[in-house]
Amino acid sequence: MKVDLNAENKTVSARAKADVAGPGNLTGTATFTEYDVDGWKYVHLNLSVKGDPKTLKLGKHAVHIHEKGDCECDGFKCAGGHFDPGPSGNSDPDVNHGFHAGDLPSITIDENGEGELETITTRVTLSDGPVSILQPEEGTSIMIHANVDPYAPGEAGSGISGGPRLGCGKIERV
Repeated sequence: MKVDLNAENKTVSARAKADVAGPGNLTGTATFTEYDVDGWKYVHLNLSVKGDPKTLKLGKHAVHIHEKGDCECDGFKCAGGHFDPGPSGNSDPDVNHGFHAGDLPSITIDENGEGELETITTRVTLSDGPVSILQPEEGTSIMIHANVDPYAPGEAGSGISGGPRLGCGKIERV
């Protein structure tokens, strides 16, 4: 089946946004638009970021949706692990990596410390349901990591899933 997000049978069913911030003057915006096409949910994400090239270095950086909408603590650890609601969910960023609902493609950063990611996912929704990133009581967040995402599991605490957290933004309905 070919999905045509310009088709007449599509409707926008929800929208969300996150303002991303981090050290090294890292700022950005993530916009989420959920489309309903013949009863199927597709979430379009557009993420644009910029920061000091010494912090937000040239190359690919992992991007994930994290299980909590809290970006207020040092190193963004309070955002928890990767969003993975179940039924056998395992939010450990490293152990179940590549299979989390919140795993997204990496973003490519240029030599000026700027990058943009545009993607579509069916792993999450914005509307009510078991994989809604707006439904958990504490909310969810979008995270940019220091390293590339290998999309493979590893040992707990290994950092294989993207390494240090550089930027975080709470995802909120608009």
